[in-house]
Amino acid sequence: MTPPNAPSPASPGVHHPLFARFYARFSVSADTRGGLGELRTELLAGLSGRVIEIGAGNGLNFAHYPAGVTEVVALEPEARLRRLAQEAALRARVPVTVLPDTAEALPLEDASFDVGVASLVLCTVRNLPQALAELHRVLRPGAELRFFEHGVADTPGLARVQRGLDRTVWPLLFGGCHTSRAPLAAIEAAGFTMGPYRSFDVPEKGPRLPSSPCVLGAARR
Repeated sequence: MTPPNAPSPASPGVHHPLFARFYARFSVSADTRGGLGELRTELLAGLSGRVIEIGAGNGLNFAHYPAGVTEVVALEPEARLRRLAQEAALRARVPVTVLPDTAEALPLEDASFDVGVASLVLCTVRNLPQALAELHRVLRPGAELRFFEHGVADTPGLARVQRGLDRTVWPLLFGGCHTSRAPLAAIEAAGFTMGPYRSFDVPEKGPRLPSSPCVLGAARR
């Protein structure tokens, strides 16, 4: 396994220092005031066994893993966020190891995990089909993929705005994020069988932002 302090040769580094500083502040506020903490609890409820989490960010999911989880292997390639995730791992109730690799090149064995978790990360991976193929590879047959993602809007007007932003400023400002990806379709295209999910906006009230349309649910390997 790749040492936790150095990316593997197959995994190019991710460097978004300005966005990382912004996200580290904004995400904590969104968890406590914007209700994202409750969504993280819903996302991870009832999990057990060995978990692979891609794009762990600053590790806000770690506090929400239930006691039935025996180990979390979390990947975060952005250096500043990874340091914060490593600090969060020390406070977690379950064992957490944070690795620097990218979702597109997991340094992990085939069929070695009971659960996969993708939380607000599929919008930022450089190669979405490859990242999901890697998740599919490391999950055992019958394993569950839990996801909480934002994606393409269900209204033509906002969908057009999303596509325009994705071609211009949005990825530059928000660490490679794309607002118009279709996470449900991508998950199914990677060979997962879709389970229950729900669609909603974040925030639920107020103006609908390009990043507002969200889905939270599960799929099966």
